[in-house]
Amino acid sequence: MKISAKTVKALEDVLAYESGQQQSGQVTRVKTGEVNVKVIREGLKLSQEKFAERFGFSLGTLKNWEQGRRVPEESARILLHLIESQPKLVEKEVRRAKMSLTA
Repeated sequence: MKISAKTVKALEDVLAYESGQQQSGQVTRVKTGEVNVKVIREGLKLSQEKFAERFGFSLGTLKNWEQGRRVPEESARILLHLIESQPKLVEKEVRRAKMSLTA
């Protein structure tokens, strides 16, 4: 398999970034607001167990978020906002991802 020069450069940038060196690529960070996991879950009328199972979270993680022992990381907050606005879409994609892992 041949790797393009552009891909090689991108991988070099990733390695440089991870080691704290200057890189030529651009880093983009997305900031989201606070998220109230319990409000989202209750809005969907789901138990903690069903919410965790349906959207691919561990039950312990969900409980920690709801009880304030942990705060969801940025990527999880983005997913939670998406669950709040498009729950059926996220559920469908989680189901498809789970099926591809078992196939």
